[in-house]
Amino acid sequence: MKAAVLYSFNDIRIEERPVPEVGPGEALVKIRACGICSGDVMPWYIEKKAPLVLGHEPAGEIVEVGEGVTDFQAGDRVFVHHHAPCGECRECRRGDFVLCETWKRSHIVPGGLSEFVKIPAVNLSRDTLNLPPDMDFLAGTLVEPLACVVKGMRRLGLKPGESVIIIGLGVMGALFVALARHMGAGHITGADMVPYRLEKAMEIGADEVVDANSRKTGLPMADRVVVGPGNASAMAQGIACAAPGGTVLFFTPPPPGEILNIEPNALYFKEINIIQSYSCGPDDTREALRLLSIGAIPVEKVITHTFPLEDAGDAFRLTARARESLKAVVVFN
Repeated sequence: MKAAVLYSFNDIRIEERPVPEVGPGEALVKIRACGICSGDVMPWYIEKKAPLVLGHEPAGEIVEVGEGVTDFQAGDRVFVHHHAPCGECRECRRGDFVLCETWKRSHIVPGGLSEFVKIPAVNLSRDTLNLPPDMDFLAGTLVEPLACVVKGMRRLGLKPGESVIIIGLGVMGALFVALARHMGAGHITGADMVPYRLEKAMEIGADEVVDANSRKTGLPMADRVVVGPGNASAMAQGIACAAPGGTVLFFTPPPPGEILNIEPNALYFKEINIIQSYSCGPDDTREALRLLSIGAIPVEKVITHTFPLEDAGDAFRLTARARESLKAVVVFN
């Protein structure tokens, strides 16, 4: 089978790999589509894992199941989460699935940008979901990124009627806009430096957008603030936008060693909460699938580009440029 392998940020190759063999409790999926994650284009984050087969937002069709598998069969159309928790440890009982050691160790084999993927038993049993009959594979690739937004929004605590500012309007920011609109936000402000993404945010549901390049235009204050970019400058801006009693969500990690300077006195007397949200768990993927199935997310506006596997490097580079695109998806024959 063919797979897209990253050796360095500027070196992605299409290579031949053996089709994985399926063992007890496992399944083999023929990948039909796989999204390019914005996290995959952070050099400090992705290159430490190289060489690796890219892709962790896959949707496809099960072609083989191993001994003992009863909940799935060949022909099932599925979303596959690349991580899955044990469901039994202290962290899982608390709902902190991303802190579960099983969740951290689990992964699909070899990666979503390959023609076939093996689903290990824990992933199959804990976080592989059947797609509804009327949901196509493109929409299925949004389950994982939307689930991350679902978790982020839950931790943010947005309530109907509240105002929200979303800093950074790439695909994840766009999904935050769409979900905030669905949840009944009173006023949604988006901020970015790319005109294309400002326009897309308005199409998806923002009430207003702010060009972060303009020194004359400041950001308003809001009850809830989502900081998309993983850098201290954007995080400081997000804190400054939080109204008294507000909450600020840091959604993307900064590189190790980057320092954010804050004034605790101001946070204390304004009762500003700062929280983080990393990835997602099984409860989030199920809610994301439900939201997609009821049309709460405008899939056709979020997925802006598709590529064949042979051009996976182009999809990666388009996502890395972070300009006139939102979601790039690799589509398989």
